[in-house]
Order: sequence, then C-alpha cells, then structure tokens
Amino acid sequence: MSMTDPIADMLTRIRNAQSNRFATVNVYGSKFGKSILEVLKREGYIKAIDDHTGLKGEKMYCVELKYDAGQPVIAEIKRISKPGRRTYSSVDHMPKIMNGLGIAILSTSKGVMSDAEARQAQVGGEVICHVC
Repeated sequence: MSMTDPIADMLTRIRNAQSNRFATVNVYGSKFGKSILEVLKREGYIKAIDDHTGLKGEKMYCVELKYDAGQPVIAEIKRISKPGRRTYSSVDHMPKIMNGLGIAILSTSKGVMSDAEARQAQVGGEVICHVC
C-alpha cells in the first residue's frame, strides 16, 4: 500500500520521536525527503542523516535528533503545502516564522532551501513546512 503524503509521514515521525526523546528515528527515503532533511541539518535542527536499507529492501534514512539541555531543538514542525492544497509564496510575500526565529522550507526552481536562502537567491516557491 502506498502512502498518500510521505513528507507529512516523515515530519510526523520526527515530531513523535522528539516528543518521546528518542536519539534517532528512521524515515522512508526519497530524494525530496533527503533534501528537506539536509536543510534541517544545515539550519541546525538535526545532527546527522545516514542512509540504510529497511527490512523489506526499501530505502530509509536514520535521522539523529538534536536536543538542547534535554529539550528538543524542534519545538514545532508543521506541514503547510499538502497534496490536496498546494501553497506557494513569492519572494515578496515569504513568511517569517516567529519573527525570524524559525524557518520555512521551500521547494524552489533552484532546489529545496530555507526561507532565508530563498530570499537571498530572490526566488519563491512551494512552502513545504514551518519549523521552529
């Protein structure tokens, strides 16, 4: 059985693992999912990403979660653009999450990047999720 929204599944697994104070979490692998994880790593929300194969031979990523003084670094991670309702933003109307304390992850014509990187590159795109 295929998943309707693998990105939402990945974000939910990360959210649930951090709420239960797990050190790592396994998520299903895709190029798009890995690029989102790389943005999270680049912005300092997770420690590391490792590729491995699941029990049935599927591609998986082991995400090492990050904590600060016992508290999860990711306080909230929320899917914005969904398969039933896509949400796009131009560079002029790019959302600022918690007045710049959080990030928005966007899928642009130049790849997946954070809102700050998209503003610097002067590109808009699909708002995938908000992280703070």
